[in-house]
Amino acid sequence: MGYYPSYLTHFHGLPVHHFDGVTDEEGSGPDLPAPASVAWRLTADWDVPFEDRWSSFLHQVRTDEVVALVIGAWWQEWDEHGIDPVLDLITAGAHRLPRLRAVFLGDVESEQSEISWIKQGDVGRVLRAWPGLYELGVRGAENLVIEPLRHEELRRLRVESGGLPPEPVRGLAACDLPALHHLELWLGTTWYGGDCTPADVRALLAMLDRSPRLAHLGLRNSDIQDEIAAAVAAAPVVAGLDSLDLSMGTLSDEGGAALLSGQPLTHLRALDLGHHFMSEGMTHRVRETLGAHIQDLGLTPAHRSARRPEERYVAVGE
Repeated sequence: MGYYPSYLTHFHGLPVHHFDGVTDEEGSGPDLPAPASVAWRLTADWDVPFEDRWSSFLHQVRTDEVVALVIGAWWQEWDEHGIDPVLDLITAGAHRLPRLRAVFLGDVESEQSEISWIKQGDVGRVLRAWPGLYELGVRGAENLVIEPLRHEELRRLRVESGGLPPEPVRGLAACDLPALHHLELWLGTTWYGGDCTPADVRALLAMLDRSPRLAHLGLRNSDIQDEIAAAVAAAPVVAGLDSLDLSMGTLSDEGGAALLSGQPLTHLRALDLGHHFMSEGMTHRVRETLGAHIQDLGLTPAHRSARRPEERYVAVGE
């Protein structure tokens, strides 16, 4: 794995503030930032279960003004039940956070859990609990469920994974998200459950035609990156994009040629093909064809093994 997801420092345009819920011996808590000025990060600790931390948060913070919430590790020693008990807690308290606009689930580093081990759940519960939500981020894809739904306000959706199963991708393809502006999926590798097919990707791209505000599309970190590039090269939704991200995957000359022979990409402000496995010749062709038009063109190659230079791998697996 060439990249390790790290703790968020900013979310929804706000600095992340870790809420520890600690009180002194006299029962008063620490000075807290203004509720709407930060993204509140809540985790369990070895001596504080998540439900206690959540209870302290509801009592110590004016949650009716909170706009962004980041959920870190919800387990104390190991994760037995996945995120479902956390979703029970936070959605039951949805009325306490009427201004919530952004949620991130699974702000966890590899020292706590590898990304492929993080057990998610039905994240549609969050969207249904907050019909005014603008942004949803998810790290980890084991047990991830995305059921078909319509959400009028969701503008940003990000799913980070080392292997995104086909079922949530197909569920997402059946959703109706008219306000969606930014979509980023890390599709991952079959070694860790990333079994999406080119047909799944094409169905998702067709759904995005119903999201007329979409400006950024990231289909990243995939071991079918060449097939994704070919699907993107023919997808009508690309004509309306401002930026496109196909980085972190196994893109080779085949995918590079598909992008150059497909629909024009010169309208893009940014195109990221970083961590690629294209030859020097194909990289030169891409740069010569698109470099004069695209302001931000990412072409950083992946590190190749001296012993196995032909081997290709995604940036994030386990």
